[in-house]
Amino acid sequence: MFEIISTFVAAFLTLSIFSFLYKDNPFYKFAEALLVGVSMGYAIPLVYENVFLPYVYTPIFLSHKFIIIIPALLGSLYMFRFSKNLGWLARYPIVFGMAIVGMSVPMSIHSSVLVQMRSAMLPIDGINTALIFIGTVTILLYFFFSKAHKGIYGKVTNVGIWFMMIGFGASFGYTVMARVSLLIGRIQFLLGDWLGLVR
Repeated sequence: MFEIISTFVAAFLTLSIFSFLYKDNPFYKFAEALLVGVSMGYAIPLVYENVFLPYVYTPIFLSHKFIIIIPALLGSLYMFRFSKNLGWLARYPIVFGMAIVGMSVPMSIHSSVLVQMRSAMLPIDGINTALIFIGTVTILLYFFFSKAHKGIYGKVTNVGIWFMMIGFGASFGYTVMARVSLLIGRIQFLLGDWLGLVR
């Protein structure tokens, strides 16, 4: 009985979300609000168990590492975002967060820039390395705005545009494929688990 009820509830919520394809309606708003509420209801105890207890409560109160009080107080300043008069205090943890992001820039340069440069400097001994070399050079020339994209130089930069469009298209196609697979899973659930039309 529980499985039947849960299947009907899941089908109702799925159809409520799909109803937005027609227009905004109370069923969609209910399902959206329920998703946000359930997500927060799940996230808060998860953060309490996996973050607050092992990284704040245990070090301070059980291990007596009182230095942890400083980042704990800094993180608690986020709560002032709800205050009109003291909302500026929430900027301090945001600044420290941005500083941590800045510290990761050298690592991201290594993974994004230096690896790409190393791939472009390999000996051209096949179609793959030739395409990497041509794509890298033509795209870099496209973003060299000091020279007008005319004549032979313009044709070379057009090759860079083609390489970029192929890359963007592949990324977009991958995103669409992921969304379509989610849609197929929901349709299989409605037609199979709920209505029993597909085995």
